[in-house]
Amino acid sequence: MSLFKARDWWSTILGEKEEFDQGCLCVADIDNSGSGQDKVIVGSYNGYLRIFNPHPVKPGDEVQPEDLLLEVQLREPILQVEVGKFVSGTEGLHLAVLHCRKLCVYAVSGTQGNVEHGNQYQIKLMYEHNLQRTACNMTYGPFGGVKGRDLICIQSMDGMLMLFEQESYAFGRFLPGFLLPGPLAYSSRTDSFITVSSCQQVESYKYQVLAFATDADERHDTEQRKLSSGKKLVVDWVLNIGEQALDICVVSFNQGASSVFVLGERNFFCLKDNGQIRFMKKLDYSPSCFIPYCSVREGTINTLIANHNKILNVYQDITLKWASQLPCIPVSVKVANFQDLKGVIVTLSDDGHLQCSYLGTDPSLFQAPKVDSREINYEEMNAEMKELQKIIREATKTQDILPESEKQRDVTVTAEVSPDLDEESQAIDSEVKAGAVPSLTVKITIQSRVKAQKPCLAVCVQAPLAVTCDQFVFDDLEPDSSETVVLSVFLKENCSPPELEGTCMVSYNIPTGIPRVSQCSFSLPLKLVCFPAQPSKAANHKLTIDTNKPPISFVTIFPDFVDPSEGDQANALGFQFLTGSKTTLLASKTSQRYRIQSDHLEDLWLVTKELIHRLQEHFKKQNCKDFACTFSGSIPLQEYFELIDRHFELRLNAEKYQELLSERAVQFRAIERRLLTRFKDKTPAPLQHLDTLLEGTFREVIALADAAEENQANMFQAFAKLKSATHLVIMLISLWQKLSTDQVAILEATFLPLAEDTQELGWEETVDAAVSYLLRTCLSKSSKEQALTLSSQLSMPKDTSRLKKNITLFCDRLAKGGRLSLSTDSATQPPAAMPGGCATIPESDLEERTIIPGSTAVFASHGQTTKQKSKPGLSEDAEEETKSHEL
Repeated sequence: MSLFKARDWWSTILGEKEEFDQGCLCVADIDNSGSGQDKVIVGSYNGYLRIFNPHPVKPGDEVQPEDLLLEVQLREPILQVEVGKFVSGTEGLHLAVLHCRKLCVYAVSGTQGNVEHGNQYQIKLMYEHNLQRTACNMTYGPFGGVKGRDLICIQSMDGMLMLFEQESYAFGRFLPGFLLPGPLAYSSRTDSFITVSSCQQVESYKYQVLAFATDADERHDTEQRKLSSGKKLVVDWVLNIGEQALDICVVSFNQGASSVFVLGERNFFCLKDNGQIRFMKKLDYSPSCFIPYCSVREGTINTLIANHNKILNVYQDITLKWASQLPCIPVSVKVANFQDLKGVIVTLSDDGHLQCSYLGTDPSLFQAPKVDSREINYEEMNAEMKELQKIIREATKTQDILPESEKQRDVTVTAEVSPDLDEESQAIDSEVKAGAVPSLTVKITIQSRVKAQKPCLAVCVQAPLAVTCDQFVFDDLEPDSSETVVLSVFLKENCSPPELEGTCMVSYNIPTGIPRVSQCSFSLPLKLVCFPAQPSKAANHKLTIDTNKPPISFVTIFPDFVDPSEGDQANALGFQFLTGSKTTLLASKTSQRYRIQSDHLEDLWLVTKELIHRLQEHFKKQNCKDFACTFSGSIPLQEYFELIDRHFELRLNAEKYQELLSERAVQFRAIERRLLTRFKDKTPAPLQHLDTLLEGTFREVIALADAAEENQANMFQAFAKLKSATHLVIMLISLWQKLSTDQVAILEATFLPLAEDTQELGWEETVDAAVSYLLRTCLSKSSKEQALTLSSQLSMPKDTSRLKKNITLFCDRLAKGGRLSLSTDSATQPPAAMPGGCATIPESDLEERTIIPGSTAVFASHGQTTKQKSKPGLSEDAEEETKSHEL
């Protein structure tokens, strides 16, 4: 049992989901019993007024029904409760309840019960005041030095002090320079009101000054203000504390001067009557409430300060005397006397945890049992140690990041893609110019083995694809339960997507509070972005894929694009994309080749990928393990470089538009300032066509913004085309060099480093840095290249000549036997034999050139080299002629 923990004497939870704040707690002998025993009065923002009389049989007992003397719902939020002599003709204590627009004063009385049910308590409304302004807080006291009664002062939200002489309204005054209401207190010794303004200053106003100042109702009336005999409201004293105040309390425990205590956000102040600082304590925590409660030693005052760490600190002036742990964060603290126990600490939290506690400790009745003494059996201990070491060795053998229990995931997410398009398209705000944009339904199921708290599902597809809804929030999932959502995927932008894949990700918390993530991916069918069309004989771009198996009929591998009535005779297939472009797929009747052709290079990617994927799936079903695809043609680098130049040109345009917009915006603001100066001038001057210049500049800004927005849309489409072409080039290089899966992953990380392209970090400089790194490491030809250092800062280049040169050199190094690897010793590996269809050129000639003119071949335009090695597939004209005879 900890000594530094508040001992629970009596506690209860008030209502359900009710809210409480600083002024909602008060302790006093409200029923005027004369026994000196305080009652606990609590009001809530839900309008409930409760009065308790705690008397447990022993500390920590449960709340008895008779502890609750009274519970009334007043139907309006209760901002503050206070007890004082508020009714004329009597010095008995009455209860003042402050609502937003009303002040009510009640009399609380009890009737002696003759049965076991106990006494009966009731409240009676003595009077009420309807407020013209929304109230914030209130204070009370013998204003003006009256004897035997208390007056009430209410501060409104707009800075008006409304004073009430019991049943009648006295006057109202506005505080000068008011912005937001602060805490309010009354000092009876100086007869003044003390508050903290929005300027972070403690301000004191004399009651007499308030009484003789100009009436608040006349403040906005110029004529009446001239005729009024009132004086201007002047502050008595001001102290700048440099922070907002949480509460103010004025106390006087002896015949000497009273003290003003101010609790700030980070400091605790004690002031004299005239505003001078007696002492100040810097707090190393965030306080929540406080109360000065007694003076143990002459000249000192003890104070309770609670903080947001659930700690109650006891200070004697600035010296910390005690600290105890509380079960909750209190918003209000009081000290009360109950039965024979005096000085009970009463705390109230914002969610209604009301507790009466005391400091110190109770005697502990627990005694530790005696430990049985026995002799140590070393043989059993050695056997147990060996068993534990065996378990540790088995556990450390696995290389998994997650422990064994994590191998079966707590929450699994699966995605089921519908095989057919939606009968009624769900496409929303699609910019595709096609007549009808199809959509496809995806069914996502989340299954949980354990309780998953706050699960959130995010569905992501790469633009220009979009989903009807990408975020889902669920209630907590119980063990062995599941949730299912259905959404649709469609083409939103007017360009073909570089990838037909999506990702589902579920984030959740397990019961221990640890966040977890589970994800899965799904593939979308090709028919989502294209439909069957008539094949085209002519095309600008052609690719030939070689296989080691006889060609398969398109009816077999493309049943969703070929009419079954054509039978096995269909060796040509057309794909019409929703964006308008067309791609043709041809199968050779005499050789093991497939040709893909289109007018645009980027449109070859999806059809080529789909062809290879379906061929692999077909032969996998036939249990054919030696099927392989190869590419022996020329990598279309020249066309690829044109796409790079187009994308880079749009990036340069974006920079130009940004600079022009910045210049026009500066000009527009300068003209505005000149015009504003002219309009403010007391002696009007001619505008000198500034208005015309302003209108012209405004039109230029709008035109530039529209042009920049159009350029941004074009750059997005150019980047999508560039990514499609990059995917195609990576696939062709991998088929050409027969790269492994790891090497293809290095290629993708090199050429596809960004999901989105921005002005700050673009594709060109990122790829250039990655390719340069590979040329310096695994593809380097000498140790001199390895010693070169690359720039650590990426910036937009002036042109793309360096990038195109590095990509060309990258392909040449691969053709000469270089192998992609991230290991440090990869540069020293022996060169591998080159495939038959790869022509090489001298290294010096290649590095002197920056682009390859005149041909689409990667290593073409070197006439001498081509003539020396006249192998099949090296000459583009010869290759095209051969293919045309075969197809």
